[in-house]
Amino acid sequence: MRVLLLILMALPIGLTYAETIRFDQGVPGRLPADWTIAMTHAGAAPDWEIVRDESAPSPPNVLAQLSRDKTAGRFPLAIWNRASIQDGELSVAFKAVEGSVDQAAGIVWRYQDPNNYYIVRANALESNIVFYKVENGVRTSIAPKGLPSRSYGVKHLIPSGHWNNLEVRFAGQKIAVFFNQEQLFEAEDTTFSKPGKVGLWTKADSVTYFDDFTVAPKDAQR
Repeated sequence: MRVLLLILMALPIGLTYAETIRFDQGVPGRLPADWTIAMTHAGAAPDWEIVRDESAPSPPNVLAQLSRDKTAGRFPLAIWNRASIQDGELSVAFKAVEGSVDQAAGIVWRYQDPNNYYIVRANALESNIVFYKVENGVRTSIAPKGLPSRSYGVKHLIPSGHWNNLEVRFAGQKIAVFFNQEQLFEAEDTTFSKPGKVGLWTKADSVTYFDDFTVAPKDAQR
């Protein structure tokens, strides 16, 4: 009976309320509870841990990805295990700290496994924000509505060393992307329709800090 209870506690739940994870209860140098590290593609292992940053929106602690492996095609993931949702809203505060190959921060949703999920990401070195699907390990950008099919996201200044906010709203095949409370674009895709976990993402040697990760399923109580 005890084993069954532990298994049920570990399973993702259908969240019915909005929740903001601020990481302040975590221990610096460790991964916070209820999170799992994963990675798409090969390279050095990700290094996700709690660090202190008094400049954070909710000081003192943030979740940071600290690995500096320059492998261009590696995508470190931190997946929150406490919920599986289909439609809703996700937002996170992030700060691009370092990176010579990339300075990227992303939000993941409808995550099935390290090779199948949606992601929207901001990149300070490229000055753009792009929506992708990762299907069977292949990352494909999805053009914003109203732009040519080969369009690669939208150009936008992403200040390094400063806290910014990235948000995505998704329902069915429709998504809307926001940066610092400004809606940038909408897009559509039908690849992943089932509920999935949510999480955070970086790329290559991006050292990125995250805070105030808000998960709000559709019709959630606030």
